[in-house]
Amino acid sequence: MQELSPKFFSRNTVTVAQELLGKILVIGNCSGRIVETEAYGKDPASHAFTKTERSALMYDTFGHVYIYLIYGMYHCINFTTEARGVPGAVLIRALEPLEGISVMQKRRKNHTGDTKNTGRNVQKKENLCSGPGKLCEALAITKKLNGSPLGKEVRMFDDGLIITSIAASSRVGIKDALELQWRFFIKDNPFVSKVKT
Repeated sequence: MQELSPKFFSRNTVTVAQELLGKILVIGNCSGRIVETEAYGKDPASHAFTKTERSALMYDTFGHVYIYLIYGMYHCINFTTEARGVPGAVLIRALEPLEGISVMQKRRKNHTGDTKNTGRNVQKKENLCSGPGKLCEALAITKKLNGSPLGKEVRMFDDGLIITSIAASSRVGIKDALELQWRFFIKDNPFVSKVKT
């Protein structure tokens, strides 16, 4: 397997979002194959639409980890893209779990954010990382990784898998820029998040 360098992320955000499909994300002893992504640039649905302290990472770096919290309880992991002041980041929406599955299951089962314990069929491998909040729980991703460069605590690898069928749709959970088909996923992959398109 070849480790991705930060330079991989210095390109057009939409291109990076598509080419990340099939790559392997590794954190600690856990890993998963990326099966779903979303691209964000300087568009109305993006944090980078206005430069703020939070979104500065999207302007100032590429190949860095960008973490934020949604709904007050779920973390999302992104990787910054582009270069020379052009903002961008790719959200990782879903993974196919590869290594450390029992550890991921335990983390998801013990997570206290969901007090009603809904949607926690963690024994089913297809449900373990099928959404950005789920995969962050499974890999113990928190805001302490925010701003860290790729290649240290968070690593990415290419094992040569060729993805032959990529589908696209509008991004999930947004109200603006719905015309942008910037959600990418491996067609018919059972590990993709269950959303209406």
